[in-house]
Amino acid sequence: MEYRRLGRSGLQLSELSLGSWVTYHNQVDSKQATEMLAAAMGAGVNFFDNAEAYAQGESEVVMGTAFKALKWPRLDYVVSTKFFWGLETKGLKINQRNTLNRKYLMQAIDGSLKRLQLEFVDLVYCHRPDPFTPIEETVLAMSDMITQGKALYWGTSEWSASDIKTAYDIADKYHLHKPVMEQPQYNLFHRKRVEEEYAPLYESMKLGLTTWSPLASGLLTGKYQSGVPKESRGAMQNMSFLLPSLTDPIKNETVAKLAILAKELGGNVAQLSIAWALNHQQVSSVILGASNISQLQDNLGALALKEKLTPEVLAAITEITRAIDIT
Repeated sequence: MEYRRLGRSGLQLSELSLGSWVTYHNQVDSKQATEMLAAAMGAGVNFFDNAEAYAQGESEVVMGTAFKALKWPRLDYVVSTKFFWGLETKGLKINQRNTLNRKYLMQAIDGSLKRLQLEFVDLVYCHRPDPFTPIEETVLAMSDMITQGKALYWGTSEWSASDIKTAYDIADKYHLHKPVMEQPQYNLFHRKRVEEEYAPLYESMKLGLTTWSPLASGLLTGKYQSGVPKESRGAMQNMSFLLPSLTDPIKNETVAKLAILAKELGGNVAQLSIAWALNHQQVSSVILGASNISQLQDNLGALALKEKLTPEVLAAITEITRAIDIT
């Protein structure tokens, strides 16, 4: 495992990290999470990603219970959470749903720390942009979160380049803590934002990336070529919105061709896809999702393919994916 600096910060993240979206609480309980976190750390993973909205806060509970059981030194691991959607609670939903207002943010961090059983998180993200709250208000709240010691670095997730730059400039003007990182989707079928839209920010603000969905929600594993497996993400009722993409015949034909190339390199299509995402120089860490240790270990096998991505292999991947309308 190699480690990469997070944007312009001095913090180093493992190039592969472990996330909890969909899996924790829904498919993985605290005991299983403890085993998976231990296996990941044993392989050199030091970054573990979460969010308030994952399983309505229960994902943080599962991860926090695992951290407590493992008793790792706090300096050894990096933890993130994200805010925007809020949690379903009794009473009015005003000021706590789909927002980045100051009231919500300053209370949300306290809730996450309680569920994670931590004194602070290392990384905190604005999980989506909020067009109704002034960016100045959000920037000040996120900066205060860091000043108060409840988080160490802040950033965004799926924000436009324009909004990220605006947030950075506001923080710079008023001497506030600046956004350091962005968490975008990035895989062979979803590339334009990382490769084109954000490109100016890599130089102007040294933006770092912690990318999610390297396997396009499982499409790039090849498991959907013959339908939707019963235990897969696509079979989950709350994930039904993914089905049109997961069962797309052209995409699955492309996956089959990528699988042939991966086999020639001594790996599988999932490992090839993860290694490809790691090839982007601005990516600090690629977040993996796994529902069991076997799946995690298989994905970590991508590291063995990373050095095999020669210019010729990368050109072959580009040619294979040419038929896809890349987003």
